[in-house]
Amino acid sequence: MQSKRKTYNKASGRDYSKEAVYDNSATRQKDRAARNRARYKLMKKGTVRIGDGKDVDHKNNNQQDNRRSNLRAIPASKNRSYPRTSTGKLKKK
Repeated sequence: MQSKRKTYNKASGRDYSKEAVYDNSATRQKDRAARNRARYKLMKKGTVRIGDGKDVDHKNNNQQDNRRSNLRAIPASKNRSYPRTSTGKLKKK
């Protein structure tokens, strides 16, 4: 008899089975592939490297828009520090 795989973590309150459904949806897979293509594009150019602590930022916040003029490499701490808006600009307080 096989044991049932644990999909809920009491300590963190996360239900991994729901996350798997979300992560495997067609929309999420397309977005993830587009982000990977953007990073690869900047790696080929020499702007970013593996383990350099930089994120590839889409200036207009559209993950599908991988034009070189829309991509920039910024420190991960800066890229993850501000809330996103539908227009891709910083949220005014």
